[in-house]
Amino acid sequence: MKFNVLEHELVPEHYLVPAEEEEQILKEIKVKKENLPKIRKSDPVLRVLERKYGHIPVGSLIKIVRNSPTAGRIVVYRVVIRD
Repeated sequence: MKFNVLEHELVPEHYLVPAEEEEQILKEIKVKKENLPKIRKSDPVLRVLERKYGHIPVGSLIKIVRNSPTAGRIVVYRVVIRD
């Protein structure tokens, strides 16, 4: 991949949530993993994250930090699904 999409100013920060932290996060936000928004395994952001973290299995939790002019920084989560 010649272009790192995470370096683009319009793409928010993405992080892989460690497996041992997933349960605590889901309790804090009071939601089940299957009810979270999804992100496909083929998403260009995931390809970049796999270079950083290694293989990211289906079902993993991705943390996304967005800057908002009205709300400041907001954190959302997505679950990795198959293509």
